Amino acid sequence: MSKAAAFPPDPERRDSTAAWFTALRDRICAAFEAIEDEFVAERAGAGAPGRFERTPWRRPEGGGGEMSVTRGRVFEKVGVNISTVSGEFSPEFRKDIPGASTDPRFWASGISVVAHMRSPLVPAVHMNTRHIVTRKSWFGGGSDLTPMYPDAEAEAAFHAALRGACDGYDPECHARFKAWCDEYFFLEHRNEARGAGGIFFDYLESGDWERDFSFIRAVGEAFLDVYPAIVRSRMRLPWTDEQRRHQLVRRGRYVEFNLLYDRGTRFGLKTGGNVEAILMSLPPEAAWP
Repeated sequence: MSKAAAFPPDPERRDSTAAWFTALRDRICAAFEAIEDEFVAERAGAGAPGRFERTPWRRPEGGGGEMSVTRGRVFEKVGVNISTVSGEFSPEFRKDIPGASTDPRFWASGISVVAHMRSPLVPAVHMNTRHIVTRKSWFGGGSDLTPMYPDAEAEAAFHAALRGACDGYDPECHARFKAWCDEYFFLEHRNEARGAGGIFFDYLESGDWERDFSFIRAVGEAFLDVYPAIVRSRMRLPWTDEQRRHQLVRRGRYVEFNLLYDRGTRFGLKTGGNVEAILMSLPPEAAWP
């Protein structure tokens, strides 16, 4: 068994991944607050720019995390959450997790970002990356864009950024991860995609831990490069009440997916995570026709 697959996790690798997720959280929050500052500076009477409020939480079985949430002028609701937890999987959940059927102990660390925007012309976005160790060890995550209206330019920029991250890891993996995302973020009961896709991957373990971790960092860097640029180029566009109503209906689809299908939601609830942090992904308002 490789060093990466042993339990408990290698302390250096454990600390490196948790530190990266924390640092990435700080950079994403700073980038989003800078956008809030720019928007408010251009508009007299727009109100105070959004600022992230951080709420730590502890998990009795081991570890915890920190929620960072803001409600601003551009970002209607954004959560940038990090967590590092450990313990044992419940008996009914062990069979679903690689390496847990013979030893229920686990360690997991990750970051999750969900941004719901005030303007219906600025796409919503999701990004998460994580590292999980049982008797096996792997990375997972992805990022996807959800425009309220078709936006070919934003979609092209988003996919290109993620393709760049993938190409530095394995030139063949982008097509695979993109298809996996399209398949995963799909509402079967409506026979429709949740959004414009991106990448999704799980159980990433090539045998070269440093290479895999480098890819995880590249996904975070790609997100930081492309999404703030998408927001800045659209946040000043005027929009109508009808477009807002359409946005709320599309958000309803987002709610349906996260409550019915999302594996991260299920993992968090099954491992005793913080319920508010787990459901942070839900929008502040939604509607159904």
